[in-house]
Amino acid sequence: MSGSGVSAHAAATPDKPALICGDEVVTYAQLDARTDRLAQQLVDAGAVAGQPVAVMLPNGIPFVEAAIASAKVGARFLPVNWHLKEDEVAFILEDSGAPVLVDEAWLQSAGEVGDVPHRDSGPAPLFMFYTSGTTARPKGVVHGTTMDAQVMALGQQGQVMLWGWTADDVHLLCGPAYHAGPGGWTSTALFIGATTVIMPSWDAREWLRLVERHRVTRAFMVPAHFIRILEVPDDERAAHDLSSLKLIVHAAAPCPVAVKHRIIDALPDTAIHELYGGSEGGATKISPEEWVRKPGSVGRPWPGVDVRVIADDGTPLPPNTEGRIYMTPMGGNSWRYHNRPDVTSDSWHDDVYTIGDVGYLDDDGYLFITDRASDMVLWGGVNIAPREVEEALYAHPGVVDCAVFGVPDDRDGERLKAVVEARPGVTADALADWVRERLADFKVPREWELVATLPRDPNGKVLKRRLRDAHWAGRAANV
Repeated sequence: MSGSGVSAHAAATPDKPALICGDEVVTYAQLDARTDRLAQQLVDAGAVAGQPVAVMLPNGIPFVEAAIASAKVGARFLPVNWHLKEDEVAFILEDSGAPVLVDEAWLQSAGEVGDVPHRDSGPAPLFMFYTSGTTARPKGVVHGTTMDAQVMALGQQGQVMLWGWTADDVHLLCGPAYHAGPGGWTSTALFIGATTVIMPSWDAREWLRLVERHRVTRAFMVPAHFIRILEVPDDERAAHDLSSLKLIVHAAAPCPVAVKHRIIDALPDTAIHELYGGSEGGATKISPEEWVRKPGSVGRPWPGVDVRVIADDGTPLPPNTEGRIYMTPMGGNSWRYHNRPDVTSDSWHDDVYTIGDVGYLDDDGYLFITDRASDMVLWGGVNIAPREVEEALYAHPGVVDCAVFGVPDDRDGERLKAVVEARPGVTADALADWVRERLADFKVPREWELVATLPRDPNGKVLKRRLRDAHWAGRAANV
């Protein structure tokens, strides 16, 4: 089996660059030695095998080192969005039971260690992600029931085969490493022995420069990245040699058809694929050639994955009939929501699970997503649970009731809107400040509407769907 993780590559190709960030280059041998020290520091701080190690760091070499060190301890790696506020982080730490939070302050205060034992990294870290949905609090996604190296190696090897990874690849980490896609691809790059170039923060011109400078071959992106690259003047973009870039995979948010056509034209040497899935797992993929024939589709199932469209009563639906989208886990790798058996049970139907999307399969087996059964909003590829924002607003003394939902945004796919039934004297600016004090900035609605009365059904429930649908009228899909 090709590819086996950091320690194996440190022995076989010690001087090969594993990570590049700015002017810093870390070889596989250096990464292996540095993560031995960090693993010992984690153990000294209370990290134990089988429990999560929470890491809240921006994109950079320390983030990746913490992931590898967690694997060396035998702990699950729990990346935490570093934009979150103190209360949000506190909930994740309490809910996950993570005994250690690695952030910049922890790294600065961690005690020095002398001689430390060598620990094998194994094939890859075993991730644990917290994802937003309809619930007011994020849910921890726990994959599998074992930390067995062979199980993790099989999972990584599946990604290698699916996307054609080789040790000669140069991966550009240009999205948040705490997300499943960008972070997962970095894990696969280290598994196969490739090089990862890290962008600390997104900038379209810097992306162009790094692709050219490091002869980048692949990247995991979201449609918002495409839009910003296309905003760079054509002549400026054409001045960069991007011919090394052979594969881009994008996901996390629907890509406008016009944007997809333009980015395909702008990067003629690059195969731009799309995948559909979530932190719970992946399901479909579509090549650019297929997409041109089936614009708007997210493709056909991965090898070993079955995708079904099922009615609310559990009946399988025929082609071209809209219903809830369900999928089987790749390689039989089941998952659960940590401490949430009720929500886990609601997500599974026999041997298939749903992440809340609605759509249909056409006569050729291509999946089209048309709506979401859940309220989750995808802002530039970032999941936001409207219920969490609503709970923050309910705590404001001037809020009678509210509805938070996603509305179309040509750049970011969706943006968050709040319609608030407010008491006299309350302003949108004051409500925005209130939310910003309690939640991460990206969860603050970009659009506000204050009303005297919200529409309700006869039972008094706010008709959020009616409010949302008014903004999506005339569009092919409600996502």
